Amino acid sequence: MTNLTWEFRDQQLRRGRIPLLMGILNVTPDSFSDGGQHDSCEAAVAHGLLLAEAGADIIDVGGESTRPTADSVNVETELRRTIPVIEDLTRQINIPVSIDTTKAAVAERAIMAGASVVNDISGLAFDSRMPSVCRDNDVGVCLMHIRGTPQTMQEAPHYEDVVAEVTGHLRGCIDRCLTAGISARCLCVDPGIGFGKTAEHNLSLLQAVRQMREALERPVLVGHSRKRFLSKLLDRPVEERLAGTIGVSIALAQQGVDILRVHDVAAIHDALLACSALK
Repeated sequence: MTNLTWEFRDQQLRRGRIPLLMGILNVTPDSFSDGGQHDSCEAAVAHGLLLAEAGADIIDVGGESTRPTADSVNVETELRRTIPVIEDLTRQINIPVSIDTTKAAVAERAIMAGASVVNDISGLAFDSRMPSVCRDNDVGVCLMHIRGTPQTMQEAPHYEDVVAEVTGHLRGCIDRCLTAGISARCLCVDPGIGFGKTAEHNLSLLQAVRQMREALERPVLVGHSRKRFLSKLLDRPVEERLAGTIGVSIALAQQGVDILRVHDVAAIHDALLACSALK
């Protein structure tokens, strides 16, 4: 298996014995599983420090929920929620901090505050200034597949071949970034589990991670943590999906996934290490 490197600024990230872990830090009142838990700066920073101590390789800070049908928020609200957290976290930890946003103005301010990765669910498509902001600041970029918007994405999603179509879409995102002057070394890709897909679509994509890595030749990030497709598999509410999340994490690690975006960093870190020790 080729060990792909994700490079930006002075960082070089690659998976080791286990995938890199991106710890989720939602500074929102309405995210699907942790809304309101870290919606003050103090609570968010404290949780971010815990994620880093538990083994996170990246902390992903988001100020706008992207769950299905979630209302969008304005730039000022997103800035108020995220920027103080990023400023405080980056003074206290030495791992990269990511900003989860589709807005160039938010990305710019987050980068000024210390963020070195932009995680954009639209693949840099929702805001025409986003490619130039990412290029000019030499940040890491995570390009995700989404069909529609968070408000519309789950309205009867349909694909003839979900793996081929998502892979093709991500190839187009990569090509647009290269045309905009963003270096390929800065890019990773995300198939967008739960973003305009049925449970069956999600399973097909999860089973094709190795294939997508080989086709796109970029690190693959997967965000499956606590998501609704697990309820289809296990009939569990969101607060009881940790075991399912760990099971999928182990299966993805065995496929060579590069990065896992997860809520429960400590549990998943330990499960992956234990599994790796027995291989």
